[in-house]
Amino acid sequence: MSELSKIKKELSQLEKTERELNLKQLQINGLLNITQAINNNVSAESLYDMYASFVGWEMAVEKVALFVKEEEGWACKVSRGIDEELIKMDITDKFPEYQRLKNIEQDKDHPLIKEFDVVIPVLHKDTPIAYSFFGGFGKEGGDMYNKVKFITTITNIIAVAIENKRLFKRQIQQERLNREMELAGDMQKMLIPDSLPLNDKYEFAGIYKPHLGLGGDYYDFVELEHDKCAFCIADISGKGLAAALMMSNFQANFHVLIRRHPNLEILVKELNRSLFNLTKGDRFLTFFVGHFCKESKVLHYINAGHTAPLLMMNGTTQILTKGCTILGSFEEIPAIETGHLQLDSDAFILTYTDGLTDVQNEKEEYFDEDQLEHFVKENAHLPPTEFNKTLYSHIDQFRAGQPFPDDFTLLTGKIFH
Repeated sequence: MSELSKIKKELSQLEKTERELNLKQLQINGLLNITQAINNNVSAESLYDMYASFVGWEMAVEKVALFVKEEEGWACKVSRGIDEELIKMDITDKFPEYQRLKNIEQDKDHPLIKEFDVVIPVLHKDTPIAYSFFGGFGKEGGDMYNKVKFITTITNIIAVAIENKRLFKRQIQQERLNREMELAGDMQKMLIPDSLPLNDKYEFAGIYKPHLGLGGDYYDFVELEHDKCAFCIADISGKGLAAALMMSNFQANFHVLIRRHPNLEILVKELNRSLFNLTKGDRFLTFFVGHFCKESKVLHYINAGHTAPLLMMNGTTQILTKGCTILGSFEEIPAIETGHLQLDSDAFILTYTDGLTDVQNEKEEYFDEDQLEHFVKENAHLPPTEFNKTLYSHIDQFRAGQPFPDDFTLLTGKIFH
């Protein structure tokens, strides 16, 4: 080999070494900048911009597409060197084929995939969170292997940082939602009377245990003029904030209308119309309302599709079923029948929602209406508060650790002759 050839070879080696050093320096600077940006908690959009700039300019990659898993599905967050129409194409059905870094040799007939040479999947706890596609590594083919290795590292760092941001944002949102639900639950409990009457005319007591933080049950008691009173119980369709808002609206309307329209038929029609206007028939509720006059000793009631209350008087139980259909489903209620009961002695009444009779034991047997009626006959002598505690304890033993399937709500009363 001539001296000139040796010099050329040495210069070529020096140039190669210089390129490798420059590449290493670019990699170190790029990694440092991205790491600092992540530590400074820059936005996801800024990280995407840094990624596109680094891969495109520093690494001299001509074509890039980064797909990231979001709450709504996969989205292309970075694209370079690809026609806009092509990048809109859905290739997510191909993602399961890419379990590790690989050269794309198949699907070359696909208009978008054929633009690339390499795909890098990013997994987080065995779950894919990103896929980065690359094509065209410039003229320096010898550096391609090192470039791919480093781009893989940067892609993993960026994708995991973005995923952590997403998870953190979801956590913050969940904590905010939990707090809002907690506040809504506290406000909802304020709609349930915290004290009920205990006097020589009548005595009432209630239990309200929502199955979740926000329930769909409601009961109330209102003292009226001229020795009259009204009480009600309702089961609102749905759960959560929607049910809480319905309950709040219904409670406000009930308190206004029961004083304006002591006639139960007018009251129920007005409540139904108000509820229908609010929900347009998308929500409904079952409802029982009773109206008692101390002077006449008459209990008027309407059962609007609700679980039938039990009334016990002179050792005999009656099921209070007269009324109408559920409220909120129809703009006008087709027919209403008001029940009338002359109370000629002390009377015991139990109103409840179907969360009571939906309770099951380990044998999947229900605590049905017959068992409830038997319990009432055996325990109706108790004061309402004691009756409720005893019934709840009895149900607790019956279910033997099985969960309550729904809200558990009782309104129990004694009306004295």
